[in-house]
Amino acid sequence: MSAPTKEDVLGALRQVQDPDLHQDIVTLNFITKCEVSAKGEVDVTINLTTPACPVKDQMKAEAEGKIRALPGVTDVAIEMTAVVKGQSGPAREIAPNIRHIIAVSSGKGGVGKSTVTVNLAVALAKTGAKVGILDCDVYGPDIPMMMGLTGEPEAVGRKLIPKERHGVKTMSIGYLLADDKPVVWRGPMVHKLIEQFLGDVEWGELDYLLVDMPPGTGDAQLSLAQLVPLSGGVLVTTPQAVSAYDVAKSIAMFKQVNVEILGIVENMAGYAISGTIPGASAGTKMSIDTGAGVQHIEIGEGGTFATVAHVFGAGAADRLAEKYSFPVIGRLPLNPAVRAGGDGGDPVTVTDPDSIIAKEFDKVAGRFAQRVAIKEHKSLPVLQ
Repeated sequence: MSAPTKEDVLGALRQVQDPDLHQDIVTLNFITKCEVSAKGEVDVTINLTTPACPVKDQMKAEAEGKIRALPGVTDVAIEMTAVVKGQSGPAREIAPNIRHIIAVSSGKGGVGKSTVTVNLAVALAKTGAKVGILDCDVYGPDIPMMMGLTGEPEAVGRKLIPKERHGVKTMSIGYLLADDKPVVWRGPMVHKLIEQFLGDVEWGELDYLLVDMPPGTGDAQLSLAQLVPLSGGVLVTTPQAVSAYDVAKSIAMFKQVNVEILGIVENMAGYAISGTIPGASAGTKMSIDTGAGVQHIEIGEGGTFATVAHVFGAGAADRLAEKYSFPVIGRLPLNPAVRAGGDGGDPVTVTDPDSIIAKEFDKVAGRFAQRVAIKEHKSLPVLQ
């Protein structure tokens, strides 16, 4: 039996669709290598839009299956690569080598915005993406502590070198001030600092720069949107109604400056409770008063039980997502390991990557990358 042709292989790959972009991977120009030997050995490279693609393995398996089904194929080798293309349009004057700048924002303080930023950045970096964090919360810069970094950044000429740890480049006003020195600045000074941190820092090539914003809708948010075109914004909320109320103001602010909301993360979305009641029979009912109401639980085998106590309520992110037509890209339960990681400078995505909470951050990173890739491809031409 003769080996298939290159056209046969490409025809098979046209049956593989990107589930987010809703086109086949050949039309999307994802196939950067397609070679077929006389013995029927097929060698293919599929180049995706982000190394954090959550359906990468699924797409590879489907492509391999389609190729193996061709008559005459004796072996298949598929390499998965990724290149983040960045926004279309004219090159950015400030920070031109950063492909996507994304604001991470919240309506109020205390919702875990910096925690989400740090763990999202590390989760993206673990996939091979080039990631940076710009700490724009000049009044409460937490990124240095959460990343375990101290001291002034080095300078080469007029450029500051970002401090790097866990595969993530960072810059913060916290590196330039004593720990106990407050920042008492008016708006124009905040604007100038953000401009300098974007233009006078040697960021190098980055796929994603996550900008940790101060709470609310003040000078920093407006300055960032005025200085550089943003690829979008990610919102962080907790389930309480008051948090959702304040986030709605951030949504209106982003709309006013023409920044698309990529999605919302609901942090502190319940507290997982589990345990064992010695001697309890499977199927026995028990009740727990969580303070927010009574939850009824059925005992499992061996007297085990598990439930989630919605300490701060539930559903705020869903209501916002439905009202404003953007997705919920993550729900993160309360977990002491996250707090410990933030206090100690080693995020839980580093210290315990196989934990349930770290895997949830990985999922947030995948959904985030999907949303950026979808927006990226809306404005890029596709060759037919």
